Amino acid sequence: MGEQRDGMLRLAALDGGGARHAFFTRRGGVSEGLFASLNCGFGSGDDPDRVARNRAAAADRLGLPAARLITCNQVHSAAVVTVTEPWPAGAAPRADGMVTAAPGIALGILAADCAPVLFADPAARVIGAAHGGWRGTLAGVMEATVAGMVALGARAERIRAGIGPCIARRSYEVGPEFPGHFAADPASAGYFEPAPRPGHFLFDLPGYIERRLAGLGLAAVERLGCDTVTDAERFFSYRRARLRGERDYGRGLAAILLDS
Repeated sequence: MGEQRDGMLRLAALDGGGARHAFFTRRGGVSEGLFASLNCGFGSGDDPDRVARNRAAAADRLGLPAARLITCNQVHSAAVVTVTEPWPAGAAPRADGMVTAAPGIALGILAADCAPVLFADPAARVIGAAHGGWRGTLAGVMEATVAGMVALGARAERIRAGIGPCIARRSYEVGPEFPGHFAADPASAGYFEPAPRPGHFLFDLPGYIERRLAGLGLAAVERLGCDTVTDAERFFSYRRARLRGERDYGRGLAAILLDS
């Protein structure tokens, strides 16, 4: 597991080369109740002012003004945008991946069980970030993010990728119809195992993402191995909220940026 400092987790694969990154835990914010404490998602039912303050605190830990931390309106797609400057508040594009060669802009991914995936090519000074839900991953968001980086001058064999905190296989029970979504990808069968409940399965989302990334010939792929569902002290979780009958849940943040 990556080193934790001030509620931030890091991966060695992404260190150095003029890029900085963090997978933030839920600690160190101002939100309360179900959203305690570093909830960075305006899409939650949290007080928007508190969300803004949390995002500003996260940006500050990265050494940036709040306006230099951007996130997309994530829609579980393979859409990727090339970022040249931060977009205004309320103008986030509908996408699940971002790439940039511009320094001083933090590409942020929001998640609460889905996998935040961060990318860097230190030699080309190109970075990327992707929201790794099962739909977007199956649709090709990882491949599209790498392609977007290559279009900016990166090379796949130099790109390093880091998979952040997400739902683990032991916590990800799915129904009998779920494996059918992956029928076009025969290699996916190895990422399902029978669940204790008859006819159901346990799905290995981070393992599946890692396999998709490995197929791109990247320089390195590393993952934190944290389970967002079982680690309530550090992470928000949609599934845990559903199992507890809670009305809402916070969104965790992961971000990467190029130094100026």
